[in-house]
Amino acid sequence: MKTPQIKFFTLEENAPKAPKAVEKSKPSGHISEAGTLIFPKATLEEIGVERESAFFKIGTAEGKRKIKSLYLVPTDEQEGAFAFSRVGRGSGIALPVILKRGGIDYEAVKHVFTVTIFNYSEGVIGYELAIQPETPKEPYTGKPRGRKRKEETAL
Repeated sequence: MKTPQIKFFTLEENAPKAPKAVEKSKPSGHISEAGTLIFPKATLEEIGVERESAFFKIGTAEGKRKIKSLYLVPTDEQEGAFAFSRVGRGSGIALPVILKRGGIDYEAVKHVFTVTIFNYSEGVIGYELAIQPETPKEPYTGKPRGRKRKEETAL
């Protein structure tokens, strides 16, 4: 009798698969109708910025006409730097003229941004705000809820 080829299992193959890590959404905010970058309180906490003591230099990619991203780089100088102001429940930085010149029509279309952290230079961490128009909400296509409407019949 011929010996069959046998594949032996390992302990790792019998271990249950670890659940996939849920991808955490990036911190985000939006641009108001007045041209202010609005940062919700949770976003500021997540990126580690204190509203009262934070001053930023704000810029964009050089040589570009339209603004697709804004870059916030922390600075200690208060002169010529942008600071947060209280806006509703969050904080914001007013940039209406800069956004208009950069081709962002914040009055007609609502824009949102996501914040990513990058290394600007030795020991200086900056923030990139990737700006895009808000996508409209998908219409509800599920089963209608609630009481059924009476259908009026024509006599």
